[in-house]
Amino acid sequence: MTHEIKLNEYEQKCQKILEEDEIRFAGLLDEFGNLLAGGYKQKMTPRLTEEQYKSVCNELASRVAKRKKFDDELGHVKYSASRREHVVIMSFPIYEKVLMVVSESNVNIDKLAYRIIAKLGRQWGEFIGE
Repeated sequence: MTHEIKLNEYEQKCQKILEEDEIRFAGLLDEFGNLLAGGYKQKMTPRLTEEQYKSVCNELASRVAKRKKFDDELGHVKYSASRREHVVIMSFPIYEKVLMVVSESNVNIDKLAYRIIAKLGRQWGEFIGE
């Protein structure tokens, strides 16, 4: 089931998320990893080349889609995070799309996730299409 997402609404939400000091990137991706809304914080120097960035987005979107096959047994994914040496990459499934957030590595992942959810203004059920 495909849900229509208002891209201008998510552009605004990504900009609100980018107001957080430790956030480097906030973007809504389609199921193929294409950027639909958001992007890098202004004056932020990306750590990846454009080709690497596209690869990361594609891989993240693919992983989010693959996790859905266990939803009946394990429940829906609320968010996922990967702590790397230089950054934290988080994903928030929103219907068939995914919000990708990249932050500095020193963040408390759970606290940041709940701040992001508050900025998205959605209840958990709405994230997964209930």
